[in-house]
Amino acid sequence: MNMSTWAIRNPVPPIALFLVLMVMGLFSFNSLAVTRMPNVDLPVISIHTALAGSGPSEIVTQIVTPIEDELANVQGVRHISSTANDGAARLTVEFEINVDSDRALNDVKDAVAAARSDLPDAATEPVVRRVEVMGGSILTYAASGASSTIEELSTFVDDVVAPALQGAKGVGSVDRIGGAEREIAVDLRPDRMLAHGLTTSDVNSQLRAQNMDAGGGEGRLAGQQIAIRALGSATSLAQLGATRISLPAGGTVRLDQIAAISDGAADRESFALLNGRPVVAFGIFRASGESDLLAAENARAELDRIAAEYPDITFTQIDDATTYTKSNYDTAIMTLLEGAALTILVVMLFLRDWRATVVTLVALPLSIIPTFFVMQMLGFTLNTISLLAITLVVGILVDDAIVEIENIVRHIQMGRNAYDAAVEAASEIGTTVIAISLTIVAVFAPVGVMPGIAGKFFREFGLTVAVAVLFSLLVARLVTPMFAAYFMRAGSGHTEAKDGPVMRRYLRVLRWTLRHRLITLLIGLAIFAGSIYSATLLPQEFVPPSDSGRATITVELPPGATMSETEAATRRITALVSEVPEMQSIFVEGTSDTEATIRVNFGSREDRERPGPEITAEIEERLKDVPDTRIYVLNEEGVRDVQINILAGTQSAAEEAARTLASAMGGIGQLRDVAVESALPRPEVQIIPRPQLAAELGVDASTIASTVRLATVGDSDANLAQFDAGEEQVPVRVRVEEAARDDLMRLEGLRLRTSSGQMIPLGVVTDVTLATGPSQIERYDREYKVTVGATLARGAFLGDATNAIDALPAAQEMPAGARIQAAGDAETMAEIFGGFAVAMAAGVMLVYVVLTLLFHSFVTPVTIILSLPLAIGGAIFALYLYGAGIGLSVVIGFLMLMGIVTKNAIMLVEFALEAAHRGLSRAEAMIDAAHKRARPIIMTTIAMTAGMVPSALAHGEGGEIRAPMAVAVIGGLLLSTLLSLLLVPSLYDVIEGGKDRARRMLGHIFGGAPAGPAEARPGR
Repeated sequence: MNMSTWAIRNPVPPIALFLVLMVMGLFSFNSLAVTRMPNVDLPVISIHTALAGSGPSEIVTQIVTPIEDELANVQGVRHISSTANDGAARLTVEFEINVDSDRALNDVKDAVAAARSDLPDAATEPVVRRVEVMGGSILTYAASGASSTIEELSTFVDDVVAPALQGAKGVGSVDRIGGAEREIAVDLRPDRMLAHGLTTSDVNSQLRAQNMDAGGGEGRLAGQQIAIRALGSATSLAQLGATRISLPAGGTVRLDQIAAISDGAADRESFALLNGRPVVAFGIFRASGESDLLAAENARAELDRIAAEYPDITFTQIDDATTYTKSNYDTAIMTLLEGAALTILVVMLFLRDWRATVVTLVALPLSIIPTFFVMQMLGFTLNTISLLAITLVVGILVDDAIVEIENIVRHIQMGRNAYDAAVEAASEIGTTVIAISLTIVAVFAPVGVMPGIAGKFFREFGLTVAVAVLFSLLVARLVTPMFAAYFMRAGSGHTEAKDGPVMRRYLRVLRWTLRHRLITLLIGLAIFAGSIYSATLLPQEFVPPSDSGRATITVELPPGATMSETEAATRRITALVSEVPEMQSIFVEGTSDTEATIRVNFGSREDRERPGPEITAEIEERLKDVPDTRIYVLNEEGVRDVQINILAGTQSAAEEAARTLASAMGGIGQLRDVAVESALPRPEVQIIPRPQLAAELGVDASTIASTVRLATVGDSDANLAQFDAGEEQVPVRVRVEEAARDDLMRLEGLRLRTSSGQMIPLGVVTDVTLATGPSQIERYDREYKVTVGATLARGAFLGDATNAIDALPAAQEMPAGARIQAAGDAETMAEIFGGFAVAMAAGVMLVYVVLTLLFHSFVTPVTIILSLPLAIGGAIFALYLYGAGIGLSVVIGFLMLMGIVTKNAIMLVEFALEAAHRGLSRAEAMIDAAHKRARPIIMTTIAMTAGMVPSALAHGEGGEIRAPMAVAVIGGLLLSTLLSLLLVPSLYDVIEGGKDRARRMLGHIFGGAPAGPAEARPGR
């Protein structure tokens, strides 16, 4: 007794099982986090350290290279990326995907500790931390107050807003954007310093030593234990100005007699503007594993509470990334419901039996809802990837139920009552249903275990589909026959249907194909060859461009520009962009003296008439004439469409090769705005010691560098004196006054203390000249890196553009020591497509294994495997008509087609084998199978096509990704169904005939038993 018969005779256990699964599934659905992308734990570690006053070249030689050398000895390291800026170094270490992130963190810490002795003493302690991959901020707000300064707002955000938001459920971190830190400035007057024989280092070290509170131990006084504290920190600016500075010749001088002291903002390292107004902004990030929507809701509630408590502060929402996440979620659920409704409508139209339709309808929720329970157990979320899987699988989930119910209806029409029909039909179709489901699982399960980063992101996709299909199999075997046995009715309407004109015509054509098998198979081979060739005609892309209502503009001014000039330039750009009618908000984030990022928001698609690409095109047109500024209008992620890394052993070699390649890329029609994206050389002052004279006077290079650094930028943050401002410690920065810092001649007059204690001007022992130097140096895998970037022209595809670049002589013949490495979307596309190719190959092998076990034959599954290519031509043709390239979503559609095509072949071959065992010839058996299975094959095809129609219409957020996949599936479904009904019978006849002949020949050679009667009969 099979499980279907058991369920029919014992209906209570299956009902109880699925009631429990439904309750658990509904509870899990309400508990699942809704995020934009899956939560992934990638073994990526970042290292950050600083060396105040050092240029990028010194940062590379003194900090980056020693750390890289130690990291190279760590096992499992895949890539090392390094960036050296003024006074700071940042390294990112990417490990192999199978390395545990905790182990990676500890290994990197050990390597950095080993390199610490090789780093300069003045370098800050390297900070090593794990990189959490959670995407960008979910909410961005601006804080403003009519009576508050920028530094007061910054302090408010850091001390009040951030701690409160981090306590809200779902919120992980809060990052301030723009603003300024409070700082006490001590601007020394060089003339008075010279008069008193003081250097900047003298004042800085004495102030740090005096202006501090420290513990003095403990003791007993009058029989009581007491603490002893030494309190030297000034509590007011007047008290700080009264600090006595010892003179080398004896005596003291007040600090305010040799310096101007002020309480204000530190030198700006960034700025923020909202619609042209200065603001202090902050981004809110969700915690790992939490829901974007829940975190955003709780953050808004907490901000409302803070706003009520501090009425003088106003919070303005700049951006809400959860609107796209919520819209994508709502659209996916609506697409699921629409697809389910269309699928059920198809069943009703074919079977014309409302009871059979209800039985089929029940299969959908019973398959999908328990899937949510497994998703929660596996730690999945409702994100773009898993929602894509759920919308994709809606047509598949009713497949098994349709096959079951159609067979039951056929048996009822043959005169059985519903109970007996359900028992007989379920037993008859059991192997077919199991084979269909397991082959689909075999196709999608390898996607869930793909190697590399792609596998981490698509694990949820493959396993969600596999789990849902397994639940649909369970429903088809336990619930559908049981429900049909007690719910269906046999009546006058249930009479064995006669063949219609379409069926009669199909059977005539089928008989012709079986008589002319060679011609039929040659036609099939020609269609397959044409399909493969046509696939090369379609362009390749990574993901279709989406219209999220946002765009990013990058702004870069020439080297040497100040932050004030960059801010003024972004104000002009903001004014130009604000003239675009759809514009809702324009947020500017100044990231350095010469660079800024502008994020524009022009609303969701439903709220405007023009599509996003048309709006960004107008923005580009308005900004094309902005002078002395490098401007790029990019997608929401803020990256260029095409990025090529040039790696070389030296910076100059990498830059020369990059310029040559960029010049050649400028002639490619698919590209525009080609540029070398390395930082341009910037003006700098070079101080070169005179070795002979410096040695005679006892002045070394370290003393020179320290003197200049203290005079111009002050001491490192860790070594600054602290001013006691009540509840906070404010750093005190000592350096020469601004007029002296900006005057090269006065810099040359800075005094150095020799080994004998004398003071001499800097210009005596050094040559001070103006020159140029790098403003930023990037390295990749211990080589220097320069990036060439470009934007795709209108209508161009990434695959065509990268192929054109690879074909350039400049790319094929790089200078000695230089090489090309793909970056950005091109690198990701190659890795993901490679992973899917491996998953597809593994899927085909698993399908063969599953079919071999089910059919107990090594040859019969070959018929089904060879039917796989039948869908390619239809998918390619549909994509050509739609105007899409072969991208990530299309590859996913190809995966689905692999499972669907095998379904059609399985239904035909399995029934033909059963008929052959009853004594029919192969041709008669296949005609009988086609006669009985044509209707369910066409029903499942049209049902799945109907389920894909809402996705193909691309309505709502995220529709751009789902649409090409749905179009490919629909085109492949229609053609593969037609070809399966015509080509698979001939293919089966030829392969089974060859198997029989081979078996008879081997029997004659080795004296084996003769073939069985059913197998020995001729094909006709």
